[in-house]
Amino acid sequence: MEFQDVIRRRRMVRHYDTDRPVPPDVVDRILRNGLRAPSAGFSQGWGFLVLDNPADVARFRSAARSPADPDGYFAALVEAPLVIVPLSNKDAYLDRYAQPDKGRTDRSDAWWPAPYWDIDTGFAALQMLLTVVDAGLGACFFGLPADRIGAFRAEFGVPPEFTPIGAISIGYSDEPPRDLRDRRKPAAEVLHRGHWGQPLSAG
Repeated sequence: MEFQDVIRRRRMVRHYDTDRPVPPDVVDRILRNGLRAPSAGFSQGWGFLVLDNPADVARFRSAARSPADPDGYFAALVEAPLVIVPLSNKDAYLDRYAQPDKGRTDRSDAWWPAPYWDIDTGFAALQMLLTVVDAGLGACFFGLPADRIGAFRAEFGVPPEFTPIGAISIGYSDEPPRDLRDRRKPAAEVLHRGHWGQPLSAG
């Protein structure tokens, strides 16, 4: 598929043909392309939990379900043949930037302008989403309830230094095509050239 077609077709898909598993070679390509994402200092402070059988996806739903709001999050309702959970590791970045070649002398996070551990893991997740489209499948990136992170860690044995930034459901789409053009903000509202408020089309 041409790259521009991948970009044009990418959208969030929430319903899948659960009787069609994702082929192993496609799963491998999705994961390996995610690992090609950039990371600050080449820290690669990420990990990815792959859930590719119904029992594990059911465990994920159970861990994500809050007693106070059992159906309030897509995480608690997701039904897909494949779920990938991207997790960020802040410590990997603090350790990397305390090394001599980075010019820092401690592991302080005070000087970081943004949480690059989460941003870089998000880059990897996006590359997975684009690979999914290129492979002719659908996917959805969604959040986990903050109060269920502990239950998720306990259910899947995730070390405390890894934090899920969300999850990606993947499968063959069971949704009709949708045209989202009318729901996107006009470019003039979000693109600025040279100075905030100066539209891109000016000059």
